[in-house]
Amino acid sequence: MRARQTGILDGRLGTLARAICLLWVILAIRFFLVSVIQHGEFAAAATKQHVVNKEVLPQRGEILTEREERLATNIVKYAVLVVPKNIQEKERFAQILAPELRMGVSALFTLINNDKLYIPPIKKGLTEDEAERISRLNLVGLLVLPEIYRFFPEGQLGAHLLGFVNAEGEGQYGLEGYYDAVLRGFKGAVSFERDPKGRAINFSESLAPAKNGTSLVLTLDRNLQFMVEEYLSQAIQKFSADAGQVVVIDAKNGEILAMASSPTFDPNSYEEAGGNQSLFLNPVTQSMWEPGSVLKPLAMAAAVNEGLVSPETTETFGNSVVVDGWTINTAQNKAFGKETMTQVLENSDNVAMVWVTEKLGNERYYNYLKNFGFDDKTDVDLQGEADPQILPLSEWRNIQRATMSFGQGIAITPLQLVAAYAALGNGGKLFWPHLVKAFVTDDGKRREVEPRNVRQVISEETSKKITAMLVSVVERGHGKRARVEGYKIAGKTGTAQVPSPAGGYEEGKHVGSFCGYAPADQPLFAMCVKLDTPKNVDWAEASAAPVFGEVASWIFSNYNIKPTE
Repeated sequence: MRARQTGILDGRLGTLARAICLLWVILAIRFFLVSVIQHGEFAAAATKQHVVNKEVLPQRGEILTEREERLATNIVKYAVLVVPKNIQEKERFAQILAPELRMGVSALFTLINNDKLYIPPIKKGLTEDEAERISRLNLVGLLVLPEIYRFFPEGQLGAHLLGFVNAEGEGQYGLEGYYDAVLRGFKGAVSFERDPKGRAINFSESLAPAKNGTSLVLTLDRNLQFMVEEYLSQAIQKFSADAGQVVVIDAKNGEILAMASSPTFDPNSYEEAGGNQSLFLNPVTQSMWEPGSVLKPLAMAAAVNEGLVSPETTETFGNSVVVDGWTINTAQNKAFGKETMTQVLENSDNVAMVWVTEKLGNERYYNYLKNFGFDDKTDVDLQGEADPQILPLSEWRNIQRATMSFGQGIAITPLQLVAAYAALGNGGKLFWPHLVKAFVTDDGKRREVEPRNVRQVISEETSKKITAMLVSVVERGHGKRARVEGYKIAGKTGTAQVPSPAGGYEEGKHVGSFCGYAPADQPLFAMCVKLDTPKNVDWAEASAAPVFGEVASWIFSNYNIKPTE
């Protein structure tokens, strides 16, 4: 019996010994796998628990004038975040924090009454003082983090040409949209360790340093921009216009000095537009209109340039003319009789302009409109420029040429027109209109933007002749209200009909415009003023022309331009 018990005991001990040996073998294999085969994997997992790689956002480049007036810059604001999982007494937490955030206690409690590790920020856009006050609450689970915001110090000033930056940090519309890739820079990354409580310690060198965006130096004159917006706003109110635009460029090189549109918006609070995306569109570059009589000087310049007429060429005209079965009348349905070509522009005679372009013919007139820039975009450095609307030559009949002689049947933008007027006055050169004068990188290196002469449209001699004719329009014709005592101004009014969606034109509606340049003999600026459907005035000479004169007078005074007469 004892021998049998001893045998059983020996068997159990042997089984235990074998189990222990097997365990040691398993542990040895496991140790080998962990320490040798899977060392990199486990080391990475351990590192991941206490080493964090964090994205570093760059500073967006600024937008400023040559005088270093900041039109778009960056400011730091703060966001409040909470980690519900880390909050022990959620009701008490909500009671303390809600008043500081100007929130209802129940609303805040609803947001945090869970065990999530992350919920969207409770509040954004706090000032530094607000952030410090909330941080001093010392609530467990509360985080106050800095965020970079785009800020436009001048509010609505130049809103359409600047655009804005959305919540995702993307430039939208205007310069912000067009130069988004240049302004935004490149993200970086930094690595740091966390202590057992999750706090950042031992920052290492950047894995990839952030590269701040490049700043834009504009051709814009901030003071002129302000005054243009003031005069435009006053005119819209005075004439009960639906909208209006003014654009001023340097006639010698195409630099944009001012560009205003109304109604407008504040890029700091663009979301208040309530989804009305059309408010962000810049009518100077993104909306077209049939310009009416302001196109007549371009048709006349083409005929003068071809030697078909001169300023003194005289002909007799009636009150109407028939083209392809269509009757075209003068604007006031009156015959002007015997006129020189200068008087044709002074009287804004539609019938005479049909005669002038008949001498040119369809192909030559089309080619001049093309050379003046009306069949393509100007390539201005603003987002979303509209495509022009001019019929291809293959679709022209005589009636198309005839109506386009006085600005109907063709749709262009105010920027296209002002660039063409600059060419009329500067010796015939069509310049590329642009807003950026220079790029400045984060390290201070500056790269200039050179003006670009697109093409020679008319000769210098023709430029002088058409300028004299347009000075006479301002002195003796429908442009008298654009005059500034002591200065020669060249320009032309336009009172254009408004096309109807159903075809034809709207009754009782018009768009008033005045385009010109000054001082006439050596123009420093060209300007286009446009008022959309003014309600209590019939002709542009009483609405758009005075605005031109007011802005021109301010420019003469503030640029110290000496009188020409």
